[in-house]
Amino acid sequence: MNDPSRPVASREGLPGATVWLTGLPSAGKSTIAWALAAQLRAEARRTEVLDGDEMRGLLSAGLGFSRADRDTNVQRVGLVAELLARNGVLTLVPVIAPYEQAREAVRRRHEKSGTAYLEVHVAAPVEVCARRDVKGLYARQREGLLTGLTGVDDPYEEPERPDLRLDTDRQSEAESVRALRALLTDRGLCAS
Repeated sequence: MNDPSRPVASREGLPGATVWLTGLPSAGKSTIAWALAAQLRAEARRTEVLDGDEMRGLLSAGLGFSRADRDTNVQRVGLVAELLARNGVLTLVPVIAPYEQAREAVRRRHEKSGTAYLEVHVAAPVEVCARRDVKGLYARQREGLLTGLTGVDDPYEEPERPDLRLDTDRQSEAESVRALRALLTDRGLCAS
């Protein structure tokens, strides 16, 4: 009898995994996740993207941006990611997740179930992110219309030991995707 709490392989025979992409707003987390997901799906690899904005609007609607609410959001997303990964899905999670303690709790959840978890720091200086300003958050913060912006007037704790660091201010989207894919291939989580 199969133990439902233990990881299973995907249809492709590859184990599921969670790839947690953390970084400042507009660092490139979602861009990289969606680009890699498109590649993997084209190869029939079971892949899901749990985008932070979408998850917050659906899974964590009603939560604010206090530390406790941010941690609750991270734990909810982490639970969904672990469930998918445990069932053979490569799960890409582009979520700011500003606090090391919350990210570490997600890692422990994965370790407890024997499910692979990789942390990727999508890094760019706040000045570069503010120039990109994909969602207009930095502009709203400068105009006094937004407070608690991660990396500006709210903390962001950089990962101490990420499995991979992508410096998106110095490498292109394609280079970042290639580097992430190389890590996944090296770890036996996707075909080369």
